[in-house]
Amino acid sequence: MPSQTNVGVQKIRAIGLTVTSCDRSLNFYKEALGFELFSDITVEGQDYSDLEGITEAKIRIVTLQLGDELIELMEYINIKGKPIPKDSQSNDLWFQHLAIVVSDMDRAYAQVRSFPIEPISVAPQTILSDNETSGGVGAFKFKDLDGHDLELIWFPAEKGQDKWHQNRDRLFLGIDHSAIAISNTEQSLHFYRDLLGMQVDSRSLNWRPTQTRLDDLPGAKVRITALRPAQGGLGIELLDYLVPGKGRPIPSDWKSCDIARVQIELVVNDIEQTVEILRQNGVQFVSSRIVQFADNTSPYQKGCIVKDPDGHAILLIAK
Repeated sequence: MPSQTNVGVQKIRAIGLTVTSCDRSLNFYKEALGFELFSDITVEGQDYSDLEGITEAKIRIVTLQLGDELIELMEYINIKGKPIPKDSQSNDLWFQHLAIVVSDMDRAYAQVRSFPIEPISVAPQTILSDNETSGGVGAFKFKDLDGHDLELIWFPAEKGQDKWHQNRDRLFLGIDHSAIAISNTEQSLHFYRDLLGMQVDSRSLNWRPTQTRLDDLPGAKVRITALRPAQGGLGIELLDYLVPGKGRPIPSDWKSCDIARVQIELVVNDIEQTVEILRQNGVQFVSSRIVQFADNTSPYQKGCIVKDPDGHAILLIAK
């Protein structure tokens, strides 16, 4: 934990995805992946414009639940955002996937392949047993209808959080983590661990033909650092590609309304102090201020969006 008194991420509330159409994405996530509708609201006004850094933003936010975890589908009704580049690869620094835990990889793979997804992986892959952290874990990466990156992940009995081995009567169980491509592990650890107080859960080095087939990257070799917040649950994985090396950076002109935008919602226990520490450390802000919501439409009382060292969007919230 950082030395600055009580600053720290308590948990990840949700992962937000900017989408072309909430209706289309809602149907996909429900039918293909077993998500359930949690809420459906439309918001506008100065508070949301200041939060997202978008003038006169009008946003439909559809919240979906899978197990204990939430995602938010965010459609900018009055603005057409830029699409995700079609030639995106797993080492491009805008890469960010949701790892959806499944109880049966073969059945889950067959189900998602019946929808118009774009595969990234050749087929489901099993990490070799000599990888102490990830050995035996099964995974398959693909893109949703907008090109957002997703992963199906299956944990053997001795791997993963305990909850993934209980109540396995469902096919899709929840979200284990969001993985982000980064340019430098130590730089990202300074942000997530030292400034925000997240804790390192595990480290691994994944390579060999299995990783190449999983990422569709020749000779893929990736340093993975898994982080969890104080209360556990949904985590963040840092993907530091050593081979073929770093991909393209997140363009500086990408905004909240662009479809590549994914934002991680971090519940912090003192948002004012957290924001001040981040300002002192030169962190880039998307929000013009800490927004305090007076109405009851927002699921949180205060919010402020910042960028991590590689430009990934982080929404700090106070419940």
